[in-house]
Amino acid sequence: MSIRLAVTLIAAPGKGGELAKIYKALCAERAREPGCEQYEIFQGVDNPDRLVLLERWVDAAALDAHAKLMTTAPKVPEGLRIGSEREDYEYNRTR
Repeated sequence: MSIRLAVTLIAAPGKGGELAKIYKALCAERAREPGCEQYEIFQGVDNPDRLVLLERWVDAAALDAHAKLMTTAPKVPEGLRIGSEREDYEYNRTR
């Protein structure tokens, strides 16, 4: 069963565009990881300093492999992101 992650990212005031640009490049790399079905960033229309990263992985093993890879990945530059919240869901297509 697929695993869906919804990660809300809060950029430092006025830095949403810069953070979105960095994540756009990261998304292209992450989307090529084995087991990745989706890895996309969305920037808020009403609040451009609020972004949502949507991820979908084929199973928990693929997500675990991704998490391990992330421990050695370069970090987002200091001061661009001031907060984040992650929600995990089992993905069951309804249509």
